[in-house]
Amino acid sequence: MSEAAAANGSPSPAPTPEVPATELAQLALEDEPKVSVADQFKAFSKFGDSKSDGKLITLSQSDKWMKQAKVIDKKITTTDTGIHFKKFKAMKISLSDYNKFLDDLAKTKKVELSEIKQKLAVCGAPGVVSVSAGKAAAAVDRLTDTSKYTGSHKERFDASGKGKGIAGRRNVVDGSGYVSGYQHKDTYDNAH
Repeated sequence: MSEAAAANGSPSPAPTPEVPATELAQLALEDEPKVSVADQFKAFSKFGDSKSDGKLITLSQSDKWMKQAKVIDKKITTTDTGIHFKKFKAMKISLSDYNKFLDDLAKTKKVELSEIKQKLAVCGAPGVVSVSAGKAAAAVDRLTDTSKYTGSHKERFDASGKGKGIAGRRNVVDGSGYVSGYQHKDTYDNAH
């Protein structure tokens, strides 16, 4: 018992165990999730905010959580979450207010509250879920293929695609007397 609690004569409340993010990820992967919405609330309220104590969550943190849990989809959008979150007239809300927020959102969008809470509980630890390779790879390959270059750009690379360096950028004076680009150089004597 703490000194303050002993002085008041009331027992101190049991401290809630803090679950690390790596443990949350492991627990979320099990068949029967042992992670509660309250544990996830604490983890996501600290996500991206080093000064947070885990008791209040912002709208952006909530949206990240809902996107990761796949709650935000065609039926529930970030606009919907913003409208319902702003009803509390605060930048950050507590867990009890967050439960009211979820209840209001579920009623308005005609979605089961238990379904939303289930998704939020099992979504895993906060972070980047997965990053796709990107669609730009094909475009970059096409744009860097030197065999497709034309005009003066084509002259900057040899047949294998390797750059010629300074020789590919400068017009080197050819003292042969022929016009640049003339393909039948030194063939006059052979023909006559």
